[in-house]
Amino acid sequence: MRFSVAFACLLSLLVGFFAPAALAAPKTEEGVPVKVVVLDSERKPIPTAVIRHPLEQDRHRVNSVDGSFETSVLYMPDGTELRFTPGMTLDLEISAPGYTTQVFQYQVRKRRNVIEVKLEVIELENDQIEEPMITFGRDEPREASE
Repeated sequence: MRFSVAFACLLSLLVGFFAPAALAAPKTEEGVPVKVVVLDSERKPIPTAVIRHPLEQDRHRVNSVDGSFETSVLYMPDGTELRFTPGMTLDLEISAPGYTTQVFQYQVRKRRNVIEVKLEVIELENDQIEEPMITFGRDEPREASE
């Protein structure tokens, strides 16, 4: 009887000692979150903007309400993960229809990585784009009807 009580006490002490270590499994290293906000010249969000890393194939759409995109890791085409760490230089390409594309570099800090990017509207010289007349060999001009 004494042996079983002593064994139960020893077992409860061992479980109490090793259980927190088992629960606190090693964390995978997480990246630092970086938030990019895409605005126009009037500081309004551009809902159609996309963000992309030059080595990445996928384009990431911004939130259509506030024009922001936030992440701490990017997935490269070869299957590797690009985790943002303090001190690394991050290359990003921001584009939107009707705006000039902007490529920039940003050095990631430990916290408060919020980047505001302003895109400029593409100014066209002619408001009216003339479409060229393409004629084919089988097309003949219509004759005036009498």
